[in-house]
Amino acid sequence: MVKIADIELGEFPILLAPMEDVSDPPFRFVCKQNGVDLMYTEFVSSEGLIRHAAKSTQKLDIFEYERPIGIQLFGSEIGSMKEAAEIATAANPNLIDINYGCPVKAVACKGAGAALLQDIPKMVEMTAEVVKSTHLPVTVKTRLGWDDNTKNIVEVAERLQDIGIQALSIHGRTRKQMYKGSADWSLIGEVKNNPRIHIPIFGNGDIDSPEKAVEMKNRYGVDGVMIGRASIGYPWIFREIKHYIKTGEVLAGPSIKERVDVCRTHLQKSIEWKGEHVGIVEMRRHYANYFKGLDHFKPYRMTLVQSYDIAEIHQVLTEVEEHYNALPVE
Repeated sequence: MVKIADIELGEFPILLAPMEDVSDPPFRFVCKQNGVDLMYTEFVSSEGLIRHAAKSTQKLDIFEYERPIGIQLFGSEIGSMKEAAEIATAANPNLIDINYGCPVKAVACKGAGAALLQDIPKMVEMTAEVVKSTHLPVTVKTRLGWDDNTKNIVEVAERLQDIGIQALSIHGRTRKQMYKGSADWSLIGEVKNNPRIHIPIFGNGDIDSPEKAVEMKNRYGVDGVMIGRASIGYPWIFREIKHYIKTGEVLAGPSIKERVDVCRTHLQKSIEWKGEHVGIVEMRRHYANYFKGLDHFKPYRMTLVQSYDIAEIHQVLTEVEEHYNALPVE
């Protein structure tokens, strides 16, 4: 049984990675329905939180059915991170996660996210202050290092464990790599198999199939895997991995009906949480992913991303289901 403090996550937990503009409550709802074991909010700016910015505060919305769930914070100032952790704790998540992995310029160039990989003493001090400021378990998500010359994740893992983090998720790339090239899991395995490490180690990067998840589990001994991009438009990946681990069989992919049903649910939750206008607009980024691989889907997608009418959107989804169900099976 893998545990973060007292939070039981099962034998080999599958985690949903925090993703900006993706892992909001509507998306988390459909992932939870498909068996994800632990989820995180989108990353929340510590500066935005302590200044009560509406966008940051809204990201603290969590729902009982999502548990266990962590609120992920990022920032460059130790004092702000400490204060933000106190605010996040009051929102009553199951844990607080610190982002030391985000590679995008808008974050890293301000000294937050993966930028802290260039200043390990500051990273350690910041983490220690966050741990002290909350009664909740604190976890960290990071990368192998800043670039090929600073892959210091083994040392980082030991130091962060020593000051009290309860789990570590590692993306198998450096900041310089961004999302290019292949994730290097060998260093993730090195951290996991370090005799000094006793907290759960979760691997992240390029897990896009059940076979790959099991391969990483067997090869590197990680306690679980964290999935990000492969879950966008495909929340079924969580149930598929679990089924494969349990039975060794590859589960059939979702039917057209399932794709449409989950898309409708996602839309409904988006409207409930954000209001009709914003809910419809923000759902547009998901349609192409839900129906990826369908021939000649573009005309349907164009209508879906242009419409502001809920009834029309549902009608198009009905047409999608009827059209693709009527096609002969190859």
